[in-house]
Amino acid sequence: MKSTTRVQLSAMMFLEFFIWGAWYVTMGTYLDKVLHASGTNVGNAYSAMAIATIFSPFFVGMIADRFFNAEKLLGVMHLVGAALLYYITTVTDPGIFYWIVLLYSLMYAPTLALANSVAFRQMKDPGKEFPSIRVLGTIGWIAVGWMIDKVFKIPTEDLVFTFKIAAIASAILGLLSFILPKTPP
Repeated sequence: MKSTTRVQLSAMMFLEFFIWGAWYVTMGTYLDKVLHASGTNVGNAYSAMAIATIFSPFFVGMIADRFFNAEKLLGVMHLVGAALLYYITTVTDPGIFYWIVLLYSLMYAPTLALANSVAFRQMKDPGKEFPSIRVLGTIGWIAVGWMIDKVFKIPTEDLVFTFKIAAIASAILGLLSFILPKTPP
């Protein structure tokens, strides 16, 4: 694999999990302390990703893999996701929050499989090449947690900022996706 492709795929994986780590970890505290949501609301919000992962294989397997380039679909889904993540920062009703986070999760969950498809299609020996690229996803998750806690030191009342961080990263990944190596259906 060319070094430019390796850098592109590594950046893709870093951002893919950076986005998820930015909002997912802090969402319960945000709902509880900022939106004063009930425990049921918090549980419902966390169920959104589980629900989305049930439906995403059908979407990716039956539609995306047959009709669209994976990198372009990845880009569109992250750009729509960025808009939803930014919009969620304006929501003050925990009930409405759930529906927006569910819609966002339906956009995000398929990108996990799409990112893997893009990566695997570029590799000659996935067994050897994939781990060194995928580990950047784990580093992205850790990096955003560290940034939120140690760099930005975001107080509880400002946790809405974590959704903005995720929205910005999603927009960046959305744009980056359009210059990833071609991954036809």
